[in-house]
Amino acid sequence: MKSPLPPNRRTFLKTLGAAGLAAPFFARNLHAAAPSRVLRHASFGSAGMAAADIQAITSNDYVKLVAVAEVDLTRAKALQEKFPGVRVYQDWRQLLDKEAKNIDSVNVSTPDHMHAPIAASAMMLGKHCYCQKPLAHNLHETRMLTRLAREKKLVTQMGIQIHSYKVYRQAVALVQSGAIGKVKEVHTWSSKKWGDTGRPPQRSDALPANFNWDLWLGVAAERPFVGGGYYHPGNWRKRLDFGTGTFGDMGCHIFDPVFNALALTAPISVRSEGPAPDQWNWAVNARIRYVFPRTPFTAGDTVPVTWYDGDERPPAEIRALIATPATAASDAAKKRKGADNDSQGSIIIGTAGVLHVPHVAAPRLFPLEKFRDFALPEAEQGHHWTLWTDACLNGTKPPSASFDYSGPMTESVLLGSVAVRFPQKTLQWNSTALRFENSKEANAYVRRTYRKGWEVAGL
Repeated sequence: MKSPLPPNRRTFLKTLGAAGLAAPFFARNLHAAAPSRVLRHASFGSAGMAAADIQAITSNDYVKLVAVAEVDLTRAKALQEKFPGVRVYQDWRQLLDKEAKNIDSVNVSTPDHMHAPIAASAMMLGKHCYCQKPLAHNLHETRMLTRLAREKKLVTQMGIQIHSYKVYRQAVALVQSGAIGKVKEVHTWSSKKWGDTGRPPQRSDALPANFNWDLWLGVAAERPFVGGGYYHPGNWRKRLDFGTGTFGDMGCHIFDPVFNALALTAPISVRSEGPAPDQWNWAVNARIRYVFPRTPFTAGDTVPVTWYDGDERPPAEIRALIATPATAASDAAKKRKGADNDSQGSIIIGTAGVLHVPHVAAPRLFPLEKFRDFALPEAEQGHHWTLWTDACLNGTKPPSASFDYSGPMTESVLLGSVAVRFPQKTLQWNSTALRFENSKEANAYVRRTYRKGWEVAGL
């Protein structure tokens, strides 16, 4: 059997392995018997995170990669060398038209703005779906994907792979065991800076060979191609029409153990106290305050959760709750190497203690003198992708990051993408109606209009 932990471009996997936090959990051991068929799979995207997803998904010996859609055919060459029989399409719609009878499942690992159009189109054909985070580009798309997965009874999973890791499972177990009492507030952050300022360069560059700009734009409005990496292959995350900023990129990861541990539902309000985006790009240094209704794991009628990114961090008095001379010295040394423990994570404050959930490392309980002899709970190391493929093949229980879970969580995160457009205004959110109760202007950003000819049924 192949190893369930493929090499990954994400440095945190290397960090996790080096730390010896947990041996890989061999998900296929869950099989009562080998499946009676092969899962025929297609990928939307072939390089970057798509390549990592393909490698992880096909680490299950009962998965066969049949076809791939890639708008930049040059980036597909390495994949074709590894999978000589794979059929490559430049237009994702042609793949679905021609391969619908030949595939059972898909992964959608494209820029954010194309997640929902591609995923919805595949799911309407009855294909199980693994979709990268964030699940979609806006709130309406996210709700529709969640609903579609439920209606079609499909096996789904969002690409928040640390959700299945031992360290995040331990963090969830600690909160739900009552180790820190009832939760009073949460502070969560990422130092990434997926934002920019100023209008795009006013030029039209020559297209790279074998690259289809119109297909890359997809549902977004037409505009000239600008080279030099301004959009493709990675900086699209900074652009309003294509990415979702730092909170979309990292919020779905870092909110996950908080959302899961506290059993949060939809927030009742959201407020941005950071800068607004300009006409073209997301801003950095966000500070977004969410208020969620109480749950069995929270202390009051509501619980505040605050997100920070870029250079923003929780207040000094909050950070002091998890500070020790030893950790301060360690963090300072790691920061000099560009990998400080302060760069991403959460502080969960309870009535009986504080939990620090680094991204990605073992959770830590404070105050140290109280929890010095406290043993972390046992938790298995899950393989996020194989848990999904096993469920597709054998009808085992749905993965825990299915769209029923990850859809509502993504909606909470993406409320931040609306709030930042209205700094210093508390927006009252009605999740049932999918609308803001006190801002007609904010409701204009709940969904987007696709460009003519790119409309997708159900979206």
